[in-house]
Amino acid sequence: MNNENNVKNQNSGETIAANKLAKIYERTGIRKPVLRALLLLGFCAAIVLTLIFTVIGIVKVAAPVDPADYVRDETTVFYRQNMDEEDFDPEEETVFPVEYADESGEISFTVNYTEEEYDRIGENEIFDGFVYVNEDGAAVAFTAEPTETDIIRAARDLYADEAKEGVFSQALTFLILSASMAVIVFFGKHFSSYEKIWFLSIMLLATIVSVLVPEEACNGVSGIWIMLLYLLDTFLNILCELLISKQSKWNFIVSVFVEITEILICVVLMYRFATLASTLFFWLPCDIISFINWHKKPDREEDELTRVRTLKGWQEVLVLVGIVVWTLGIGYLLTRIDLQTEIFGGNEVLENIVCYMDACATVVGILNGLAILFRFREQWVCWFVEAILEGAMNIIAGQWVLLPLKIGYMTNCTYGYIQWTKYIKKHPEVLEEKSIL
Repeated sequence: MNNENNVKNQNSGETIAANKLAKIYERTGIRKPVLRALLLLGFCAAIVLTLIFTVIGIVKVAAPVDPADYVRDETTVFYRQNMDEEDFDPEEETVFPVEYADESGEISFTVNYTEEEYDRIGENEIFDGFVYVNEDGAAVAFTAEPTETDIIRAARDLYADEAKEGVFSQALTFLILSASMAVIVFFGKHFSSYEKIWFLSIMLLATIVSVLVPEEACNGVSGIWIMLLYLLDTFLNILCELLISKQSKWNFIVSVFVEITEILICVVLMYRFATLASTLFFWLPCDIISFINWHKKPDREEDELTRVRTLKGWQEVLVLVGIVVWTLGIGYLLTRIDLQTEIFGGNEVLENIVCYMDACATVVGILNGLAILFRFREQWVCWFVEAILEGAMNIIAGQWVLLPLKIGYMTNCTYGYIQWTKYIKKHPEVLEEKSIL
């Protein structure tokens, strides 16, 4: 009898929601078929833009180079650059690349030295470089008088670099945006109107930021690949967050790809080693175990939902104490590590601040993972705090394209907390569960 009443209440709630949505469509003049058509049009537009920018990039890179188009400019003096960032290990490296640039910093080249040659160059080492410029203002530089083959090779490298940082970067941006729209277009029936708007808004904002503030190369890795990792991380994370708020076990499958992406980001940027370790040794195993546990705890009325619950007061106090102890201990240990990364510009104070913030974010993230595993509502509080810490670290590191993701975290944490609270109030029997899992 109770099940019948619950089904009636659920059907009644769905009818009320459907009526409200119908009124919104009627008031705005937008019908579901029209909205779906607009989304499909946006998806197609993103695909077309991806193809257009890709073709433009290929044409630009493959464009023929006539050495005669490049005329020798006056002799330019080049100065040694970024000496503080040179940190070579003779036991592991045989080539020692040193960067030189003109006085304006706009034209540069790299000289590869052997160990003996590197030891002989001075701090104020300079080159009388040979610069060749075409009528479009594109310049290539050499340490000695170049041959026609040298000019062709240097020009092609220049075109490739410009394409990677320009049109190819934009092509990848629109590719990720089209993937986001595909989720809504082809799987929209599984999401509410709010969830669709939230998902697309965050991805659109991330796309705009990626175009306005493109990523620069770091630690020898091109900015285009760093941007791709950031956008992929944003896409996978907000999709995962959305599935968690819907109490769906499938969020853990998406989360596995999130962890792989974030491991790659930490490796490429050579920073946040606490996050790297927790992702590798905690989050990946936790995702698998959590998927199995959630699969065993379906809602008694809807199989797609998982039963969720909440912590007691004394348990929350223990959690807070653990966060403080971990942050101070692990944060101090991390400050003892010589990071050797370019991302903070050699600012030791910022490096130490990020070490403590990383430690705190890591333990809060671990508690969040355990709370998800045990199906506790407090995981949303942990995630909200971690989003604030992550956002602060992104600002310090200049990772602007990741800020829309943190905005998405905080808004979805609020939404998810409300949704789980409604479920717990509607199903008070979940508070009586005695099992740990």
